[in-house]
Amino acid sequence: MKKWLLFSITAMLIFAVTACGNSEGASSEGSGDSGSNKQVTLDFADAGWDSIRLHNEIAGTIIEEGYGYKTSVTPGNTPVTFQGLVNGDIDIYMEVWTGNIKEDYQKAIDEGSVKKTSVNFDDNTQGLYVPTYMIKGDEKRGIDPVAPDLKTVEDLKKYPDLFKGPSGKPRIVGSPPGWEVDKILGQKVKTYGLDKQFEYFHPGSQTALTTSLSKAYEAGEPWVGYYWTPTWVMGKYDMTLLKEDEYSDEKWNNGYACEFPSNQVVTAATDSLEDKAPKVVEFLNHYKTSSSLTNEGLLYMQKNDAGAEEAAKWWLKQHEDLWTKWVPEAVAKKVKKAL
Repeated sequence: MKKWLLFSITAMLIFAVTACGNSEGASSEGSGDSGSNKQVTLDFADAGWDSIRLHNEIAGTIIEEGYGYKTSVTPGNTPVTFQGLVNGDIDIYMEVWTGNIKEDYQKAIDEGSVKKTSVNFDDNTQGLYVPTYMIKGDEKRGIDPVAPDLKTVEDLKKYPDLFKGPSGKPRIVGSPPGWEVDKILGQKVKTYGLDKQFEYFHPGSQTALTTSLSKAYEAGEPWVGYYWTPTWVMGKYDMTLLKEDEYSDEKWNNGYACEFPSNQVVTAATDSLEDKAPKVVEFLNHYKTSSSLTNEGLLYMQKNDAGAEEAAKWWLKQHEDLWTKWVPEAVAKKVKKAL
């Protein structure tokens, strides 16, 4: 009887200790313990440009190494990936250019299917650019100014012959098809009457767009087309944004006849992420960079022929003082150890 009683007490103690251990493990996300999160995969949106890929990798590295989740990426264009966020098929969107998808974004926020988590950066610009040497020349390169009065989009009408494409017709290089900004640019060309002199050309990808600009710039040739910040291109080349009328809702809704609206580029999450990974949402709430900080990572990619994953790890090492403020100390220690 004594032996049986001793066995029963021992068994009860073992059960109690095990139960306590399981209870602690259930809240492991808050402590940074990755054990209970490995079965959950959080999906990022890749809408087709380099800066969103860089931020996906920066955030993904922190989430995988610090919080213990697996991550994946769903590629596509803006409409497809944002709808995936709305539907809950995608969990995290690191660069929602809210001004470009104003109505869809606001509808999703109002309905509660998407939650804004932070402003990633808001010091960005976009529009039609030309190399500055076209306007001011470049004495070091022996380039004379060929369009000294080119200041606005309307002024392009004075210089169509400078921008002839392979077809012989003047060309404005737009955005890749499928990007939300593509329809805006196409309409702008018509609104300003530029379609009478210029063809609106679609490069097949961001790489094709960048190659078009870089090739012209390196050769000191004229070029006009769509670009934006942050990008490594704007960090490397001296480009001038052609002016348009100051933004107003009336002009924007009447053929986009003004400059692009100020564009908060936000991080966002599908509404179910709060239940799935609340500590990750808390991390995303603190995620904030800038165009210049993003440019650093993009320029590293270009100079070193590196992918977004390698650039993200380099960036995290360079800016430890910044990102460690986004997460608890225990999470930061795990990420630093992994790096």
